[in-house]
Amino acid sequence: MKKTFRYLVPAVLLACTACGGERFETVDRPDTSTRNAHYVSNLAPLQPQYFIPLPMGSVRPAGWVARQLELQAEGLNGHLGEISIWLEKEHNAWLGRGTANGWEEVPYWLRGYAAAAYLLEDPEMLAETRFWIEGILSTQQPDGWFGPALDDERGNRDLLANMTVCWIMQDYYEYTGDERIPAFLAAYCKWLAQYPEERFLKHYWDNSRGGDQMWSVAWLYNRTGDESLLDLAAKIHRNTADWRRSTQLPNWHVVNIAQCFREPAEWWMFSGDEEALHASYNVQSFIRRAFGQFPGGMFAADENARIGFFDPRQGTETCAFVEQMLSDNLMLQMTGDPSWAENCEDVAFNSYPAALTPDYRALRYLTCANHTVSDSKNHHPGIDNSGPFLAMNPFSSRCCQHNHGMGWPYYIRHLILATPDNGAAAVVYSACTADITVGDGERIRLVESGNYPFEERVEFTVECDGEATFPLYLRIPTWCDAASVAINGRRAAGECTPGRYVRIARTWRNGDRVTLDLPMEVSQRTWQVNKNGITVDYGPLTLSLKIDEEYRRIDSRTTAVHDARWQEGADDSQWPSWEIHAASPWNYALVGDAPIRLTRRAWPSDDQPFTLESVPLEFSASGRKVPSWGFDEYGLTGVLPDPWDVREEQVEPITLVPMGAARLRVTVFPPAE
Repeated sequence: MKKTFRYLVPAVLLACTACGGERFETVDRPDTSTRNAHYVSNLAPLQPQYFIPLPMGSVRPAGWVARQLELQAEGLNGHLGEISIWLEKEHNAWLGRGTANGWEEVPYWLRGYAAAAYLLEDPEMLAETRFWIEGILSTQQPDGWFGPALDDERGNRDLLANMTVCWIMQDYYEYTGDERIPAFLAAYCKWLAQYPEERFLKHYWDNSRGGDQMWSVAWLYNRTGDESLLDLAAKIHRNTADWRRSTQLPNWHVVNIAQCFREPAEWWMFSGDEEALHASYNVQSFIRRAFGQFPGGMFAADENARIGFFDPRQGTETCAFVEQMLSDNLMLQMTGDPSWAENCEDVAFNSYPAALTPDYRALRYLTCANHTVSDSKNHHPGIDNSGPFLAMNPFSSRCCQHNHGMGWPYYIRHLILATPDNGAAAVVYSACTADITVGDGERIRLVESGNYPFEERVEFTVECDGEATFPLYLRIPTWCDAASVAINGRRAAGECTPGRYVRIARTWRNGDRVTLDLPMEVSQRTWQVNKNGITVDYGPLTLSLKIDEEYRRIDSRTTAVHDARWQEGADDSQWPSWEIHAASPWNYALVGDAPIRLTRRAWPSDDQPFTLESVPLEFSASGRKVPSWGFDEYGLTGVLPDPWDVREEQVEPITLVPMGAARLRVTVFPPAE
């Protein structure tokens, strides 16, 4: 397997050269011996951050990723408040107007909706965001509690939804500077500190996800220096599920794993306990060794990972895609390890886009690496949940329906980061502009352009008044052996080592350009645990069989899951569901030693590359049909054929496309030989 996770030792200088006055180095990660003078980062005794996110709204998307955000605003996330009963306002407990809809749905939705509003600077979305923020602020009680009070029969308070609200308030403060927010969060943290420990984090969900609250505690500590928050962090860690076991997880729910594996690393950030940091790496590696023997950055869990269900036909919740992307970026901040950025790109480019219809008006609860039917049938127990979870439905499941919207906004936020040495870093690549303060306080704009990952070149332009002296960090992916950097058209003489960063320290002037070339090659991975199945990669993109997709419109109300509820008067005809069926053969084994050739197509005029019609890359390959490979007893794509299953003699041409553009796909092929 090509893509691996590794724990980097502290930063080591690997190569150094001078190029036209600038210092060009290859480093493991930024040096944390200094602290950024312009942005809030970890205060002692917290471990220093290697990368520091800019305030919400400082990074704005461009190109194809901006189009994803626009589609999101035009689609389900942007209009969910008009159709979902969970966002109905009249009796909504989050607005202090009653007791209805008081669990995770409003916070899940508002986190992504608000972040998109800040990035798009859409007046209507900003007004709607403020309406909900003001409503939630109005619910705070004198003792610090806010929002609905949901207690179980033993009197234990459910804290899950409030964890998400804390993140919403943090983003709002960073965007607006509203000084009510730190006071609001401080009062709530005092409530948490005083809440009896024997009743603290005792529900299944909040017990698993205590790390989300710990991250908010760190955010507040870094802004207030209140040392009582350190004790609260310890209390949270003591009462959170134990994610430090070597071979046994607290539970096997897909979203919990993607979201909660980072809790030990968060505790390391507070405590300095190296074993806790190693534990987060272990969970990430362990779940992929056991259930992640296929591409796309995730693992086979459907609802829960199960022994015997690890074929690439098993799926991942849309919630888990976006939570994994966020966890990757938080791990990147804490550790500086570029492998987290690589995993984030893997999920963002290959798995997440295919979980939604191209217009973002419906989504799929489960998406698989090998996914050859997307119908509305109940495939339990082949899938570990009962319902129409393969269809594209606005109400596929209320968790993903409300939570999916935070995927792209948080991805975009982490495109440009600050560093401890008052520099800037581009670690995950997509076109954007970032306003950032660097060096001795110079305000610059860094413009990133290009159509990566569909093109090999990423360009950066510095816009500033006068001069600015600061370092710029660029990640060199592990898959790229021939990367190069040019500054104002002149190639830098230093090494670009895969899996490391280049650090360019110089005095920058307005219009200076940095060109990062990342030559991509076709490569293959073999998944020994899954019958030596083969996956084809092109740089950071994984390739799938191009299957003709037949969309069949179905009734969203009659095919929705049982807990999907519409607002009265919502026009469901404007929010259709879709089944997608294969209109061409898919049961091919890959001829692994046959040439695979790339054909470049015109860039789509609408900046949406994640469809079969518009994807700008296609690859010709060769395959042989496996007649016995079809749908199994549950109506799912069959598990990969065995070596003794007959392959037809005839070799046929097949077409491969980037995985994220294929809503139906075969991405792990049985070998033809």
